[in-house]
Amino acid sequence: MTAGAKAALVAAVTVAADQAVKALVRTTIERGEEVELFLGIHLVNARNRGIAFGILLVLFAVAALLALLVFFARHRDRPLVWLPTGLLIGGATGNLIDRVREGAVTDWFDLPWWPAFNVADVAITFGVLTLLYVLEGPPRHAAGRRA
Repeated sequence: MTAGAKAALVAAVTVAADQAVKALVRTTIERGEEVELFLGIHLVNARNRGIAFGILLVLFAVAALLALLVFFARHRDRPLVWLPTGLLIGGATGNLIDRVREGAVTDWFDLPWWPAFNVADVAITFGVLTLLYVLEGPPRHAAGRRA
């Protein structure tokens, strides 16, 4: 499987999981309701409108995704670059779908002392962390060479 196909698969699975869970939350938990799981962890049905979300921010997100695609195209031979690319594209797409369709993102997992979040947010977070690892992880120097 090519790196592009792997990235597309990760993005598609991320969007599908994100949208499926959000749909389940919207149909099973009343808006504003909290369902306590344990130790202060709640399932919620919350809407995150963002700070000042508008068409400008949508355009910025699309531009950032295009920049990520350009980066991926230029570095697709780098080990594991497909993983953060797929996670970031999938996570951003999942939240953009909500923003365009509903004007707000559905958040559903609420930890104590932390804002509610969703699958797309987790994918974006792990996408950034794995991108940092891909870019700055173990040295890729010739074998046997020491720093």
